[in-house]
Amino acid sequence: MPGTTPQPTSATRTRSWWGWGWADAHPDDAECAAMGALIPGTLAHPLPVPRVRDLDIERPAVEPPAGLAHLVATGPRERAAHAMGKAYRDVARALRGRPGRIPDLVARPTEEREVADLLDWAGERQVAVVPYGGGSSVSGGVEYRGDAHRAVLSLDLTAMGRVLEVDAVGRAARIQAGTLGPSLEDQLRPHGLTLRHFPQSFEFSTLGGWLATRAGGHYATGRTHIDDFVQSLRVVTPAGTSASWRLPASGAGPSPDRLFLGSEGALGIITEAWVRLQERPTHKASASLAFTDFHAALEAVRAIAQSDLSPANCRLLDAGEAALSGASHDGSAVLVLGFESSDGPVTARLGQAVDLARSHGGRRGGVDGADTDAAVGAWRSAFLRMPYLRDGLARMGAVAETFETAATWDRIAGLIEAVRTEVGEAALKASGHPATVNCRLTHVYPDGAAPYFTVLAAGRPGDEVAFWDDLKAVASDVLHRHRATITHHHAVGRDHRPGYDRQRPDPFALALRAAKGALDPRGILNPGVLVD
Repeated sequence: MPGTTPQPTSATRTRSWWGWGWADAHPDDAECAAMGALIPGTLAHPLPVPRVRDLDIERPAVEPPAGLAHLVATGPRERAAHAMGKAYRDVARALRGRPGRIPDLVARPTEEREVADLLDWAGERQVAVVPYGGGSSVSGGVEYRGDAHRAVLSLDLTAMGRVLEVDAVGRAARIQAGTLGPSLEDQLRPHGLTLRHFPQSFEFSTLGGWLATRAGGHYATGRTHIDDFVQSLRVVTPAGTSASWRLPASGAGPSPDRLFLGSEGALGIITEAWVRLQERPTHKASASLAFTDFHAALEAVRAIAQSDLSPANCRLLDAGEAALSGASHDGSAVLVLGFESSDGPVTARLGQAVDLARSHGGRRGGVDGADTDAAVGAWRSAFLRMPYLRDGLARMGAVAETFETAATWDRIAGLIEAVRTEVGEAALKASGHPATVNCRLTHVYPDGAAPYFTVLAAGRPGDEVAFWDDLKAVASDVLHRHRATITHHHAVGRDHRPGYDRQRPDPFALALRAAKGALDPRGILNPGVLVD
């Protein structure tokens, strides 16, 4: 069944060029100051909102190709908005007027042939091509670093934003890579189907971005990563177009799709994919439980993950994270549980999960006997608002950032304690002020879990980026020592590259470099990502 719905655009709201999300949703000066007052050592007044006209933006080093010039933008705001992703270090650099290398051109191809033509042109002129979807990267994946190329082209795929075909019988769809999350779901809704992949960046990220970074969704068990939804991919490379067969499963050698999933545009440009869909859930139920003992809560989560209950949501917030989100104010850790189904009621499964949690010390009422179910709503609201608040804290000179990992259950407790202790000590030594290091489990598996850490600290005025980089280096060392992955779902980019180099086996690195050389012989595709 063909699809023809175009990518919708907002006629009334403007994306922030320097920070997260919508420009009109950022905290005002008063809210920034109020948040900053909660962190000792921050600035007395918020840094001003950065303006594009204050940046030193040079003229483009190249002219766009004549036959494709209608797809290319060279205006200052367009180029500045494509210079970085949305990590804390990106926001901090923008606030200080130091965004780094600004791309010379921003191209928005509308079809696969134009992508191929742009790559041919860039290869002939030694122009680096940095793929760009929604721009929500938090690992340095959509910026150019260095000076090895004559110019930089940001290849924005969002003009390729259509659901091209829906197979209702097989519950799958062929979708262009530049389709933003809300548009994707809007186009599937008339068919009664959903992809059911909802990362925190859902509103501002694309299918292609999810595929290229092996993104994790909101759901804590089952199909946690976008990998699990893929039937086939089309990928344009300088060496030709790779088009895998659409299959439910295959044992025919190494998977061609696996080569490009997580490749972050270093091997090719994903232009479309067939993805597995499901019926929209109509039955939902949720609850929360409080724990006075975090280690007992970890055991409760492990028991639930190793059952066959498969909750859609199984988020464990430590006491600090629970307080930060408003889910608890009595020092308790909070477990948020959620179940959903399109087939039938889920209350029985929720009840079984609650019973498991209670058997490990969880309680449905707080210390004062109050019901903690309101924690579900409080956590959900904080989850969506948090990136905006992070940017507000950055305006106060504070470091407010997150990182995540995954490890097996036998390492989880020690890993969490080591990260809290060592990152906290490093922040205190570097700034003279104590830091807050909170943790939550975002995804859980029978054999392990994904801890997600939040760091709040007073930065060094004017040197916030280096301060955060130092803390991130400490955290990365802890992860490596505990054999925890450098990233569970935020991609490698450029920020995680040192940790990724240490984590991957040497023979695999050799094969990856060979693949890079074969598919991108001129070295123009997202230089510095994954391999040199």
